[in-house]
Amino acid sequence: MKQTIMVVEDDQMIRNLIGIYLKKNSYEVVEASDGEEAKTVFLAHRPCLIILDLMLPKVSGEEFCTWIREQAHNEVSVIMLSAKVRIDDRITGLKLGADAYMTKPFDPNELIAQVEAVLRRTGQFCQKIVYEGLCIMPRKGEVVLYGKDIKLTKYEFNLLYYFMQNPDIVLSREQLMEQIHPNMESSIMDRTIDAHIKKLREKIEDYPSKPKRVQTVRGMGYKFVSDK
Repeated sequence: MKQTIMVVEDDQMIRNLIGIYLKKNSYEVVEASDGEEAKTVFLAHRPCLIILDLMLPKVSGEEFCTWIREQAHNEVSVIMLSAKVRIDDRITGLKLGADAYMTKPFDPNELIAQVEAVLRRTGQFCQKIVYEGLCIMPRKGEVVLYGKDIKLTKYEFNLLYYFMQNPDIVLSREQLMEQIHPNMESSIMDRTIDAHIKKLREKIEDYPSKPKRVQTVRGMGYKFVSDK
């Protein structure tokens, strides 16, 4: 999957310019125009890196950066953009948790170089899959739903990881069983998978009886829906 970068910038022209260069370099881009919106976008997408303007409406860039560092699972890199050029301002930004600090105006190619340099240093934190607030971190064995830790059993975790690796694809019970119980007899396959799915839905769905994420495809199996 492509790495996701969030651009938090109230100037639409600058935001669009940064987005064009990021997409050209094969990054997924999500955007926010103020600090309040940025919180919602962050929880929904859990980006690998944030390009953050400091002078934002509603919630300042400094306040947003502080909020980020207070969140659980906050392993996200931050590049600050600012018209503030004094050394004291740079030091303050770095102390707030920024991985890099660039002043405006900036060269977009230099920004991309900074993005690549930061991700080379911190890329191990970006090994995760995210869909609409649901984030699975396979190396850490953790799952977060809109900032809230979700406790899964080993089987539920492996099942969800397989689903999220194969979004919008119908997976048969046989395929799912092979992922979590490779040596189990087929005679008890269906009810075992159905029981795991039921428990998983209770933890990740708003309404488990009307699931939007893990849906049943009658006569075929199950599908993880990525666009709901």
